[in-house]
Formats: sequence, C-alpha cells, structure tokens
Amino acid sequence: MSRGRIVFVDDEPELCAAAADWLGASGFEVRVFSDPGRALGEIDIAASDCVVSDMRMPGLSGLDLLGDISKRDADLPVVLLTGHGDVALAVEAMRAGAYHFLEKPYDADQLVSILDNAVERRRLKQEIERLRGGPDDLEARLIGTSPAMAAVRRSVQHLADIDVDVLITGETGTGKEVVARALHDFGRRRSGPFVAINCAAIPETIFESEMFGHERGAFTGAQTARQGKIAHASGGTVFLDEIESMPLSLQAKVLRVIQERIVEPVGSNRQIPVDVRFVAATKVDLKTESDAGRFRPDLYFRLATIDLPLSPLRERPEDIALLYTVFARRAAERHRLAFREMPADRLIDLAHESWPGNVRELKSHAERAVIGLEVATSKPALPSNLQDLVAAYEAKVIAATLEAAGGATAEAAERLGVPRRTLNEKIAKYGLRAEPRAGETSPG
Repeated sequence: MSRGRIVFVDDEPELCAAAADWLGASGFEVRVFSDPGRALGEIDIAASDCVVSDMRMPGLSGLDLLGDISKRDADLPVVLLTGHGDVALAVEAMRAGAYHFLEKPYDADQLVSILDNAVERRRLKQEIERLRGGPDDLEARLIGTSPAMAAVRRSVQHLADIDVDVLITGETGTGKEVVARALHDFGRRRSGPFVAINCAAIPETIFESEMFGHERGAFTGAQTARQGKIAHASGGTVFLDEIESMPLSLQAKVLRVIQERIVEPVGSNRQIPVDVRFVAATKVDLKTESDAGRFRPDLYFRLATIDLPLSPLRERPEDIALLYTVFARRAAERHRLAFREMPADRLIDLAHESWPGNVRELKSHAERAVIGLEVATSKPALPSNLQDLVAAYEAKVIAATLEAAGGATAEAAERLGVPRRTLNEKIAKYGLRAEPRAGETSPG
C-alpha cells in the first residue's frame, strides 16, 4: 500500500521536480502541477490523500485552490507553502480550513511528517464514512483494518449460516459477545431470539431452573411453571458467556443438552426438543482448565469443534485510531454533544498504549473524552533532550518520596539528602503538591 497519494502544486517546475523525487523516494505517489489553473481542473479529489500548494502563484493563489477543494471535499487536507513574511496570510488560510502550512524553504523531513499525519487523517475519515453502513454491515459491526480483524470477519461470514457450535476465546473486553451476536445476526437464525447467559452471574442454586425451566411446585417458591432460557431461545442462538465459571456439577447436564438438543425442566419428566445454536465464550484457556480438572474435558471438546480466537487490542494497534474515532463519534451523537477530532499525534499515542481492558477500555476512554473527562493515558510523552530527561526523572523521584513520607516535606528532604528549602523550590518548579501531615505547616 502506498504511503499516500499526494498532489503537489507550485509554479516553479524545478521545485515540483525536486518534490516529486523526494516524496516518491519516501514512498508516496506524487502528481505535480506547475500550472495551478490546470491543477484545479485535473485534481482527482477522490483519489487524493493530500494536496500541497504554494501560497503565491500567478493567476491563482493557494487560498483560491484551498477554497475550491474545500467546496468539493472539505475533508481533503491541504498543506500550504508560504514565503517569508506571509505568516499572517498563513493564519488566514488555517482559519479557512488549511490542514497545515510550512514556510519556505521548508524542511523535507518535516513535510514528510506532516503528510504522514494528513494521510492518516484522510484515510481514517474515509474508513469512518465507509462504516456508516449501519447494523447490517459486518464491517461496521466488527471494526478494524488489521489482518486479525479481517480474519474474524471472514470466519463470521463463513460460519454464520452453518449450524455448528462455536467457542470464542479472548481476553476480557475483546468483543466476544459482539462476535457472537454477529454470528447470529448475519446467519439464518437472525429472526430467532439471541439469548445471552452469563454463567458467572447465575447462582448455582437456581442455575438449572434458569437454564432448563421448572414445573409448578418443583421447589419452594415455584408457584407457576417457567420456561428456561434455552427453550426460550428455540429457533435462535444461546450465548454462554464466561463458560469457564459454570459449576462442574452442572456441566454434565449442559453437555447433554448440547449433544441431544433437549431440555428437561426441573420437577418434570418431560423432554422438550430445542432448536438452538450454542456459542460459548471464555477468557481462559479451557484446555488448561480441563487438564487441571476444573472443566469437563468432554464439554470442552464438544464446544471447541470451532475455536474462534480474538486478538487483544495491543496486538492490532493499527485498529486503535479507527476504533477510538468511531466510538467518540457515536458517543457524541448519543449524548448530543459536539464531536471534536483528536489530533493525529494523540491518536498515535493511543496506539502505543497496552489497553489491558481492550476494546471495552478504549470505548470508555473515548466516551469520557467526548463528555469532557478525558484522562491522560499511561504512556507519557518522552522528553526530547538530556536536560528534560533528568528533570522528568527528578520530578518523579521527588513525587514518590513525598508520597512515601505522607506529604511531609521535612521528612522527604531528609530522605533525599537535600535542604528543605531546596526541596520546596523543586516542588514549586515541577508543580508538585505536598499535602502536609497534621501538625506540620505548609512551606511559605
């Protein structure tokens, strides 16, 4: 895949040629125009990721070009090149919708960095628009451009219409129920019920009654007969979430239902046929649990006929910016709040996070940001030079010592081996707040 499709416009042919060579060698596809009027008529908006244009050109300025492009596609980034003394004009261009501006002579590496961010933004927006297909679009349901997510979508498309039981494996928050619902909604059982059962949430004492139903008088308090969840799902799908939490004593009974597709309500000798598909999910290795005697081997092998693994978010970082933006847009629409795009560099920072809570954690982060409660991610920006690195380390040590000393600056100063006045100056310098202990006065 190309690094990006760039249109370069400048009335100096030599500069156009040099830019084409440099950007082409950097992996971009480049089309150059030394005639801005011709560029205006020939630019293929849909096939372009970014336009770079000189600000001052005979007959047609960069602002004119920007205005025309914005009318045709406001999402196509335009980078303007300005001469010395054109800063006020550049600010006007930014207000008019320019993505960025560079003062000539520009640094080639800086231009490449700007173009990378612009292309990322362009492709992200295009992908989001493509995902507006709604709930009937599998790509709008199982979001991601990574090979791992493409493989999951292929598996769902292949398995949706096949009545085979499926075991979905993945860490907490990877979207196991979303995949289970997709298997149901995109298959022949879509018109039937989708019944989700969290095996960890149902007390063992009522598990059989909840799953299989019961007859009137089957136990104290059973004043009426009740249909179980599995029978209720007939014609559809039963989703057994956190199946590793199912009590061992009940696993044999569930295995029988899965094998024979019949349920026997508590307090009854009637066997009720059920037409259901079983999809189970687990966040642990069921084979290991089985080998350790914590899960029935026969139930494991029955469920694992088809094993559909979901990758954690840290193993598909290329999906994070897209997921975050989609979640943020949806949250803004749901809460009727303004949606503000996150800068490309911040999206890149998100992609470097580990996200132990996976997609669920990322979705919560996006919603907090939309509401205005965004918190800093765990990965701090690295200082750019030795002095800043030393200062960052010093601030970290002082903060940790203050915390260990319960906020007492005198004790912290003693532990650090520095005068208290020096410590107070550094606390002020780094913006650290030391909460004094009872009886100790704050430094004044």
